[in-house]
Amino acid sequence: MSVKIGISPIAWQNDDLPDLTADYTMEQCLSESRQIGYTGVERGRRMPADTEGLRRYLNEADLALCGGWCSGSLMVQDVQTEIDMIRQQVTQFVALDAPCVVYAECSNTVQGDQSTPVVNRPKLTRDDIRTYGAKLTEVAKWMKGEGMVMAYHHHMGSMIEDGEDVDWLMEHTGEEVTLLFDTGHLLFGGSDPLSVLKKWGHRVHHVHYKDIRCHVTNLIRARNGSFLDAVVAGAFTVPGDGCIDFGAITRELKAMDYNGWIVVEAEQDPAHANPYEYSKLGYEHILKVCDDAGLTVDGRG
Repeated sequence: MSVKIGISPIAWQNDDLPDLTADYTMEQCLSESRQIGYTGVERGRRMPADTEGLRRYLNEADLALCGGWCSGSLMVQDVQTEIDMIRQQVTQFVALDAPCVVYAECSNTVQGDQSTPVVNRPKLTRDDIRTYGAKLTEVAKWMKGEGMVMAYHHHMGSMIEDGEDVDWLMEHTGEEVTLLFDTGHLLFGGSDPLSVLKKWGHRVHHVHYKDIRCHVTNLIRARNGSFLDAVVAGAFTVPGDGCIDFGAITRELKAMDYNGWIVVEAEQDPAHANPYEYSKLGYEHILKVCDDAGLTVDGRG
């Protein structure tokens, strides 16, 4: 039993707020990530779009593809249309041996709208999620048949955000729909990440270690700020620099025999948080909590 440690390129290349990271390149991101010790990276929009080009790009950096975002629109279209829209990404991820597609419903999310308070995110009824879950299961079944896993990403500003939303989604989807467990999004959403992990660990296929600065997220909620306002204000940071107990989370991963990727995702303003320095801090903290929990890390230098 072991884990691998990867990173999202968002600290160097923020897709939602590109001006924030205009002074950094994707090439710098990959080079510095590997230098720190990360062995995988999630796909970013500024990477090559074609499969063989992306393969060469990652191979040159000695990094594996450890997942990547997929914007779903299943709330507003039928199953076959959704499958047709995501087919190219699924085919590419299978070819590149990625562990999963990171899927989230984006047809009604407010996460990318800086003018909409994050507290005004869509909130569905249980019946709504039951209907959605049936469709989502069909897409996940198709994806599994293609050789790829769907890992659903609960996300701030989206209709699946807090622990209750996760409960309902997991209850109303088949086992083909696995869970991307994200520590920071759960805590920001008002839920206890450890409790969610203990309840749904058997469905977790992919893990994001995102820390948060609780005083910032509390202020964002109090002032009706948006998700992007939270990013700019410094709500997110790397493991070991915020208020989440990653030791307890890692011990639970060990107890449930988790054998997959732990991915650092911490979008920050590089003017206040140098990407290399903070990403190194996060990597070293994960190594420490893994060592303390007796969890082996593959590929560590």
